[in-house]
Amino acid sequence: MIGGQAQAQSRLSFSAPDARTEFIRQCTAHMTGRWAHPDAVCGCLHDHAAAMVPDSDLRQALLRGIRESGVPTIDNDWVPQTKQSQINATFTLIAKPALQCMFDPLD
Repeated sequence: MIGGQAQAQSRLSFSAPDARTEFIRQCTAHMTGRWAHPDAVCGCLHDHAAAMVPDSDLRQALLRGIRESGVPTIDNDWVPQTKQSQINATFTLIAKPALQCMFDPLD
């Protein structure tokens, strides 16, 4: 998990902090009332998606799904047809970290 966090930090340093803040703001709207710390859950989901999904098209689709629904989701129309077969593997890649974001207590 520490390696994933390091990857997240390196990828996040390339993205604008405002984009992450806006992601959390939009995601939190879907999380409020479901989680005690919705901003922390959304930030955690963002960071793990950024760290663990190497393909930019799949990563952006996943972030869009989280931002728009509050849960990891990818619509086939959001990724090129040539990458749609990788959607299930993307969910497998982030399943454990996503569950940890949602169910582990805030440190």
